[in-house]
Amino acid sequence: MTLRISKQFSFSASHQLDGLPANHQCGRLHGHNYLVEIELSAGREQLTAPGFVRDYGELSGFKGWVDEWLDHQHLNDVVKENPTAENLAIWIYEQWNPELPELTAVRVSETPKTWAEYRP
Repeated sequence: MTLRISKQFSFSASHQLDGLPANHQCGRLHGHNYLVEIELSAGREQLTAPGFVRDYGELSGFKGWVDEWLDHQHLNDVVKENPTAENLAIWIYEQWNPELPELTAVRVSETPKTWAEYRP
């Protein structure tokens, strides 16, 4: 049995994507109101004493990191890869998996109808 929890965080940022045709709208400087959802998982035997995968209050460090490193930033200056939603999901996972070993997925949304998910 695997138990999963998730929490969403938001930030606003700009980016400009490389490698697109000259007339592609995403090749121009633009911004999004992003949502990031992190998922943590544990087996029943791994739950904390109160019965949590992890206390949601312990995710405040992630919120602070999002506010400092992503909110109102130009993502091309922050992420080494082309800052697509897909690459952002991978990058966020790689930054946080050592701190949150229960982390099993990162989802990134640029618009209300689009999501990219990284689940190694």
